[in-house]
Amino acid sequence: MLILFAAVLVLLWKNYRIKKEAKLFAEKVEAALDAIVTGKEWKMEEEAEDSLWGRTGTQLAKAGYVFQKKEEDSIREKERVKGLISDISHQTRTPVANMKLYLELLDDEELSQNGREFLGKLKEQMEKIDFLMQSMIKMSRLETGILQIHKEDKDLYETIRHAVADVVPEAASKGIDLYVSGEENMKLRHDVKWTEEAIYNILDNAIKYTEPGGKIHIRAERQELFFRLSISDTGKGIAPERQAEIFTRFYREPEVHDKPGVGIGLYLARMIMELQNGYIEVQSETGKGACFRLYFPVKEP
Repeated sequence: MLILFAAVLVLLWKNYRIKKEAKLFAEKVEAALDAIVTGKEWKMEEEAEDSLWGRTGTQLAKAGYVFQKKEEDSIREKERVKGLISDISHQTRTPVANMKLYLELLDDEELSQNGREFLGKLKEQMEKIDFLMQSMIKMSRLETGILQIHKEDKDLYETIRHAVADVVPEAASKGIDLYVSGEENMKLRHDVKWTEEAIYNILDNAIKYTEPGGKIHIRAERQELFFRLSISDTGKGIAPERQAEIFTRFYREPEVHDKPGVGIGLYLARMIMELQNGYIEVQSETGKGACFRLYFPVKEP
């Protein structure tokens, strides 16, 4: 009995030691991983290399070094891209401005009927190039984190109003009615400039693919967890199998290649929403219009 009792005590003691060592090992691993993820300085305690922690700690130290080097490389690459984008923006701005000026000067000259027609086409192409360059620069700056989202407590309804004002002339030229409804004074923490850009891109898309005489309805409402902004139109609609693709870069539906655009607007809108901890979705059927819904979190996570 004494031997059996002693054996039980030994087993209990070994079990206690194993649990204690496992807890200590887990704490060391957690501390090492936390230091690697947060970028804090971490130095491994000296311990026998053939021990479990000695082997694990050595590998974690190597992983931390690699992770740190990659982070430094990423920062350097981001700075390089930032300089490249700034250079491209600067280098293209002057030629584009000059070409626009020359086109305006040509507009004052006496030209033949064909000359006037060619001048009009040149102006259209120049506007497309300018739009494409600006869109590419915006996209690149958002993707590389060069442009940051700056949130403020502002009235979402006011942001919507500014975006709508920008598309009114285009909607009026097609006889499309714009309706805005919902609560006013909807205070929401958001980036006014970029949110306006996202709303404008969706409205511009809706006007582009809605036939003359159609309707676009913008509705803002507060839900329990999100502010929901719905933009519905009476346009051509989007087939279900294409609804995920429309938010990707440069995607354009096969049947709309004759329409102006480069397939960046909805991609930018999605990025802007994600950078504000929100999201965007679409509900649509072919020939029955589309409804884009933008969700902004009521409270910051």
